Amino acid sequence: MNYFKESYLQTPEEYNGRMPFYLTYPMTNVYQTEKEYERDMERMKELYPKRMKQLLAYVEEECDKMEYEGSMMYDEYPDKVLLYRTAAGIYDKAAPIQETEDRERRRDRDLMDVIQVLLFDEMYRRRGRRRRCCRRWW
Repeated sequence: MNYFKESYLQTPEEYNGRMPFYLTYPMTNVYQTEKEYERDMERMKELYPKRMKQLLAYVEEECDKMEYEGSMMYDEYPDKVLLYRTAAGIYDKAAPIQETEDRERRRDRDLMDVIQVLLFDEMYRRRGRRRRCCRRWW
């Protein structure tokens, strides 16, 4: 018996343009790949400095609130003003400041920049995960 002539070893060209149904399904290991990606991301987050981990907890909490169908997080072009307001809300939770009329000027600009970068990075990661896992195949 010649095993190289068996049907399960045939190349797509040998099927005369028709493919078996099991070869036409999308990749089956997409979810496993996503789990590996998440595990790697968690390992990298463990290397963050202590203050960044604290800020990241606030950012993840806010992103959890925004993770629903139709959220601005999944817009093709997220609104810059809303993103700034979200970052400002995170800043207010993470670093309480004195109540003054000059509240905007009293904010630590470097801390606000770090919060925005963490927020945008977390949103990017979640948007990518949604594209990879929650995509409709029809």
